[in-house]
Amino acid sequence: MTNIILCGGSGTRLWPISRTLMPKQFVKLFDDKSLFQLTVERNKDVCSQQFVISNAEQYFLASDQLEELKSNNNKFLLEPVGRNTAPAIALACFALDSQEMVLISSSDHLIKNKTNYLHVINKAKELAEADNLVTFGITPEYAEVGYGYIESEGSNVKAFHEKPDLKMAEKYLASKNFYWNSGIFCFKVGVFLEELKKYAPDIYKNSKIAYENANDEKLIRISHDDMQAITEESIDYAVMEKSDKVKVVIADMQWSDLGSFDALDKEMEKDENNNTKCKNLYTVDSKNNFIYSKERAIGIVGIEDLVIVDTSDALLISKKGESQKIKEIVKKLKDAKTDLHHIHLTAHRPWGIYSILEENHKYKIKRIIVKPGKRLSLQKHFHRSEHWIVVEGTALVRVGKTETLVKPNESTYIPIGELHRLENPGKVDVILIEVQVGEYLGEDDIVRLDDDFKRC
Repeated sequence: MTNIILCGGSGTRLWPISRTLMPKQFVKLFDDKSLFQLTVERNKDVCSQQFVISNAEQYFLASDQLEELKSNNNKFLLEPVGRNTAPAIALACFALDSQEMVLISSSDHLIKNKTNYLHVINKAKELAEADNLVTFGITPEYAEVGYGYIESEGSNVKAFHEKPDLKMAEKYLASKNFYWNSGIFCFKVGVFLEELKKYAPDIYKNSKIAYENANDEKLIRISHDDMQAITEESIDYAVMEKSDKVKVVIADMQWSDLGSFDALDKEMEKDENNNTKCKNLYTVDSKNNFIYSKERAIGIVGIEDLVIVDTSDALLISKKGESQKIKEIVKKLKDAKTDLHHIHLTAHRPWGIYSILEENHKYKIKRIIVKPGKRLSLQKHFHRSEHWIVVEGTALVRVGKTETLVKPNESTYIPIGELHRLENPGKVDVILIEVQVGEYLGEDDIVRLDDDFKRC
């Protein structure tokens, strides 16, 4: 069985922890592991390979985190633009044998009862072997308005329902035959594709064309134009709500999609006053608070029922129960044309990591780490010059047509408009300080002429 892992989504409801370039599925929230890594570990006992669907930026995060797990049997499909779950799953299925069994899972869900989880996976496989499309319904613990619901009688699905208001959610909870829609599925590739062809023929046709135009079996890159031609649709709308082959397995496995800080708060260890346990937290007469801080110390006095999230470049304060509205803050950040919704001060790149140490309207200082055997793109800038000072390792630096080995405590200068590239030819990390000086210091002031990672 193949585990198709869907890595789309930017996790805006967990801002400022989650950003576009570091969405919640890759943030290490539990025992120094990400939700993506926990998904891989949870499914490795029942799946022989991982098939990761992501965008180009997330590919490198996923690849690095799989490497940390020493997971080797991996396939990737990169989407230039998201078109929801039906096209993503269809594209992956076209790359597999029609008789292959697939388990579709989101990369950002938390499942704590692995024993029950593996049990319901086996039940789902039995139903899927009989050519059914199997979905997973979660026994609701409370009236939740943030989830869709599945109405069923036994394993037979009667209807799918949109996210309800609180009054309707309470009715669903009382009825005992409504279940949270987990977004987890199990079926044979060929069965799904036939149902997709029957009920969403345009998605089937255009996804097939997009896949056939891609030419790499291990790292499948879909072209932008081909992806744009596919209708944006969820698997529920495209197939599951229309097919007569849908079955549901009821699951009680301590599942959460961690779609808000209120949901995350339920999973965190608490102190004696029901505040989140945090080594940087100091409390006086405060209770029932969710606190997240990895760097600075936080002191709270006489407060309760708050969400406080502190990162290196942003602070969020919210009442508990209101954290679903954080996406409105993210919209305001976008409208203000800041990068705070998009990227942290520390950013991951396919060649390594950089952190912004200081920034002014005329200069920016970064700490850059380049991994062994990796190199930056061959590039130039129109609005800034750069100074590189190596502090650890030895860098191979090209400026114009000249290549130089730059050792610790040595530096080089790149004028505005000059072609340049930095490479780590050694076996240890290269660490350097970069000083940018210019009238415009945005990350989009870059022209790539050659790139090992096929970025534009």
